Order: sequence, then structure tokens, then C-alpha cells
Amino acid sequence: MTNTSSMVALQTLKTINHGLEKTQGEIATGKKISTAKDNSAIWAISKVMESDVNGFRAISDSLSLGESTVAVAQTAAETITDLLGQIKEKVVAAQGDNVDRTKLNNDITALKEQITSVVGAAQFNGLNLVDGTTTTTNVLSSIDRDSTGAVTASYISVSGVNLGSSGYTAKSVFTGGTNTVVSGSGDTFVMSLDNGGGSDSVDIVDPTFTVGESISITVGDYTASYTIGANDIAAGNTPEDIVATNLKSQIESFGISGLEVDYDSANPGQLVFTNSGTVDLTVTGQFGDEGSGGLAGLSTIDATSSGTLAAQLVTMESLIGVAIDAASSFGSDGAQISTQSMFVSKLTDSMNAGIGAMVDADMEEASARLQALQVQQQLGIQALSIANQAPQNILALFR
Repeated sequence: MTNTSSMVALQTLKTINHGLEKTQGEIATGKKISTAKDNSAIWAISKVMESDVNGFRAISDSLSLGESTVAVAQTAAETITDLLGQIKEKVVAAQGDNVDRTKLNNDITALKEQITSVVGAAQFNGLNLVDGTTTTTNVLSSIDRDSTGAVTASYISVSGVNLGSSGYTAKSVFTGGTNTVVSGSGDTFVMSLDNGGGSDSVDIVDPTFTVGESISITVGDYTASYTIGANDIAAGNTPEDIVATNLKSQIESFGISGLEVDYDSANPGQLVFTNSGTVDLTVTGQFGDEGSGGLAGLSTIDATSSGTLAAQLVTMESLIGVAIDAASSFGSDGAQISTQSMFVSKLTDSMNAGIGAMVDADMEEASARLQALQVQQQLGIQALSIANQAPQNILALFR
């Protein structure tokens, strides 16, 4: 009534068929763990990692877009640097007496227009980093998962630079001392301080300052600047006094050997510079409307204004420095984005390899196992057939 041998053979055949079905599934899908039923823990880990890989693919696209945008801005800044260098050449040429300053000024005007064109065209996908419309843009650079599974996004911050030069309105901000050369409408000045006690002064006056206007003073490689705020021009305040004291404090913090800056409250806005060091110093000042761009001083460049050509040369040096700093900054940001892009690409490959190690099937092993199971299946069928025939032997006892 009970064929134990047949039951054992049947269970063995079922086990073989199950193994054969699993192996065939590995070969068909290429994965040893394709569903949560195969191994719930490994499957869950692999799915989390796969979602991260998909995220890094999107990050790679973001980095490519950011790299292209920064590259356009860098190219624009480098081009503007070259154009400013050409303008400087014209200003230098205008220093001579036997020159046609009108023609030189026409060339300068054309170069100014070219700079404006470059600034306006330096956009990628609608984002312009050099025209002042963008203060900062964040490029998605990574997604970071901590030990608790929480995910945070990381960014590379790229600062925009305003290389515009339009909308500048010259104002008589500076009046000079004995050796101070005040240019234009008093919006720039240059002061030479001989070593060993050379002294001179400059007065900062209020030509009706407005919020956003900035005043800067450069000594050697150091620049102090102050931007007019709403409180500075509020009723009862003296803007020139506020500007002068702030600039004095900044210049003193530079620790320039031998330089002394004096301020007397009885003379609001006046700064007295004394150079008792061993090196000659040049002090320059620049007024500009912050909203008009870092190259606002271009509007003061005029080859026909022979009396201000020395100060214009100083202004050009400052403007070229602004453009060089912008190109350098964009170059640094571009290199950072490029490095991060390469890292993300390698990280994605490593994560894919890790996921594969967990869930991919070993096809050589699966092929060998498939053949073994097929032989076992055939033997199992034979064993079951033999076990099912055994009860028929009992009939012989009744003959």
C-alpha cells in the first residue's frame, strides 16, 4: 500500500527539477539573484546601489553641463583679457606726443564694443556667468549616503563675475594732494610715494553717493574697497567719513612695511599716506557703480584725454587684473568639475562591479551545473520508474 522507494525517488526528482529550474533561470537572466525571493537581503542591497548608480548617471550629466558652462565663461574671460591688453597697448601708444590720438581712440572704442559683445554672448543653455545676471550657480556633484541610509546632495559652487562695462556714471569722488593725479571727473587717482618719508593725501568727497556704489584703494598688491550701503547715506551720517575710516582700517590691516595712513576727523574724507619704508609705493583709487560691472572703468579710457593718460594706464592694469582673476577663478572651477566628473565615472564603474559580484550568475558554473542536473534528472526518472514497478513483483506470489 505504501511504496516508500517511489516516494523517495519522487522527492529526489522534485529537488533535481527545482535545482534545474533555478539554474535555467540564472542562465536566462544572467543573475543568480533576480528577485527578492532568491535572497532578500542581497537583493535589497543591490537595488539601493542600483538606484545610486542611476543617480550618479544624472550627476554625470549635471557635471558635463556645468563644465561646459564654466568653459564658456573661462573662454570669455580669457578673450576679454586679450582685448584689454590691446586697449592697454593703445593707451601706452597715446602717451607719445607725435601720435594720432583720435585714431587710437577709435580703435579703443571698437575694442570696448567687442568686449561688450563677448560678455553678452558668453552663455551656455541660457546661463551667463560673466554678465552679472548670475551671482552663484551650484553644480550637482555627488549624492552621499551615510551609515543610516540618509542621502544628501553635494554641490560645486561657481561664482559669477560681472565683466560688464556699461551704465557707468563718472563722479567726482576724489580730490588730490600735491603729488596725486586725479583723472576724469575725479573717479580715479594715482599717487606716488617715494621711500624714506614720501607723503601725500587724497580727499574722498560725497558726490551724492547711492547704494551699491563702491570705492577702492590699491597699494601695491593689496586692495581695500568699500560699498555704499543704505545706512551710510541715511540722514545725519557723513558718507565720506564712513568710507575713509573703513578704507583706512583695511589698509592698515595689510601690514605694508613703512606705510602709515592718517585720518583727522576734522577733515572728513581725507587720508594722508606716508611712506617711511625702503620701497617706493604707488597708491591708486577707483570709483565704480557695482551694478555696472567689474570693467566699469573702461568708460574712463579716452586716448584723446592727454592729461589723464597716466591714470588711465593704472586703470587698465586694474581692469586687466579683474579679467585675469575671473579667468583664473573659472579655470579653477572647471578643473574641479572635470576632476569630479572623472571620479563619478570611476565610482559608477566600481559600484556596477560591486553589484555584479553580488547578483550576477557565474555562467561557467551554471553551465556545468545544468549538465549535471540534466543527467541527475534522467537518473531520477529512471529510479522513479523502477520504484513504481516494484509492487508488480507481488503479483508473482499469487500465481
